[in-house]
Amino acid sequence: MSPDRPVTLAAVSGAHGITGEVRLKLFGEGVAALKRYRAFNDGGLTLAKLKDDGKGGAIARFAEVTDRNTAEKLRGTALTVPRSQMPDPDEGEYYHADLIGLPAISMEGQALGTCIAVENYGAGDVLEIERPPDESGKRKRFMVPMNAAAVPDWDGQRLVIAAAFAED
Repeated sequence: MSPDRPVTLAAVSGAHGITGEVRLKLFGEGVAALKRYRAFNDGGLTLAKLKDDGKGGAIARFAEVTDRNTAEKLRGTALTVPRSQMPDPDEGEYYHADLIGLPAISMEGQALGTCIAVENYGAGDVLEIERPPDESGKRKRFMVPMNAAAVPDWDGQRLVIAAAFAED
């Protein structure tokens, strides 16, 4: 993975008030994690103020946004930082962005496909693996829970998938 690959930390969900503040949907570990960063989107947005909205999101003010109309135009904008600016995860932890694009292999070393997404439906992370194209050119996908039983080994180079979880 490229150390400068953009990682999305939040998204603007709409304007808040009339002075240019925006509501944010957070994808990380809350407001405290987002406060580590001052600039987003390659310096296009500079964080001037950030506070918890009490509902799992945040209210932000960017130096470049001074009115509601400009704030409304940001609706849907993803707030990204280069992966190289993020702290290294602790042992056994990972960023979703670090898993996407990794090759998935069987415990015997056979290529199974590539991780194309990481989802979380409430019971833990689930990897979506896309198989190489078959004879007809179609690409099948399967999902694997990101736990020790299904993924007994992984690093920044590959994901090892247990046979019981590698669907045909």
